[in-house]
Amino acid sequence: MTSPNDRTAGSSPARFEVLVPPPADGSTRARLGRLTLPHGVVETPQFMPVGTNATVKALDPQDLRTVGASIILSNTYHLYLRPGHERIARLGGLHKFMNWDRPILTDSGGFQVVSLGELRRIEEQGVTFQSHLDGSYHQFTPELSIAVQEALGADIAVAFDQPVPPASTDPQDVAVATARSNRWAERSLRAHTRPDQAIFGIIQGGLDPVLRAESTRIVAGLPFHGICIGGLAGDESPEQREATLDVVVPLLASDPRPRYLMGLGSPADLLEAVHRGVDMFDCVLPARVARNGQLWVPGGRLNMRNAQFADDPRPVQEDCPCLLCANFSRAYLAHLFRAEELLAYRLATCHNLTFTLDFMAEIRSAIRSGTLPARLPELRARATPSRPRALAVQSE
Repeated sequence: MTSPNDRTAGSSPARFEVLVPPPADGSTRARLGRLTLPHGVVETPQFMPVGTNATVKALDPQDLRTVGASIILSNTYHLYLRPGHERIARLGGLHKFMNWDRPILTDSGGFQVVSLGELRRIEEQGVTFQSHLDGSYHQFTPELSIAVQEALGADIAVAFDQPVPPASTDPQDVAVATARSNRWAERSLRAHTRPDQAIFGIIQGGLDPVLRAESTRIVAGLPFHGICIGGLAGDESPEQREATLDVVVPLLASDPRPRYLMGLGSPADLLEAVHRGVDMFDCVLPARVARNGQLWVPGGRLNMRNAQFADDPRPVQEDCPCLLCANFSRAYLAHLFRAEELLAYRLATCHNLTFTLDFMAEIRSAIRSGTLPARLPELRARATPSRPRALAVQSE
């Protein structure tokens, strides 16, 4: 099998450059990077909005460009069940299907499949499950997951794995799932043949530092184009998550590939993970809380369903360039939510994604200027009130 450097060199579909490495004094492990993919360039650290069903809920592609999205995530499990990967392939692939000309990453479907509870059975070959749509039976294997992702044609495919809730899973079950995920990583890699599509491997191991270190060494030793850190953003505490990153990231210090922590979405959590050396993230959280009327603003959040906003003529955030803040008042948005008008979801989602992506741009600027360690207290104050638990929000 080729080495990681062999696979990621030359005409690779993914080229990652570290533009600003972490400072030698160890004050932060944050780094500035650039990931070049077939459909465009992704500046890192970067957040990926989630378009589970080939759409970010309530937004069209132009909305996504306007909020600043340079890459989005779509979900293999959901698109396999509906409308079907073969249909999408016949219609020209996922980019054409959803009219999105920038990069796309497809997750493997592992999180959705193994979270089905009594509707699934996990074996070495793969996971047999019942569709949540019609109860029909299917089996996802590493080979099928990769075949579906190749048919979809995303810029980045992800290896099939078995994630588990890290804090509430029996240690022996974590060990079994981690070992199986490591074996499935090799099978996913062997199954992947599309030369114009990158593939990322996934590190598992729950909160066990020994299992995490072992999985890190195994996955990093395989010729993936990037490294995912999976099995977090679940039921662990932020402190447990950060301790796990402190195990994984130093083992990848000399690795030339991007690091992607799956399922993390609140601004405060993103900041802490960037500080610990992570490059890429995804989560439905900014869009989901927006549809519930929760608007993120510097140093806090606004619940637009509260009566206090019914007569408030101010924008949600004075300095925000989003579609909502540039054109409408808090009172208008509050009215839309009370009237259950669909425009409320679009405007609120545009705002929260703009807030998130602008925050990531601010972090990149601080890394570029070498001021991130000094600015951490200020950035934490801007983000901390928006730090809810991220349990089970990787897709919707």
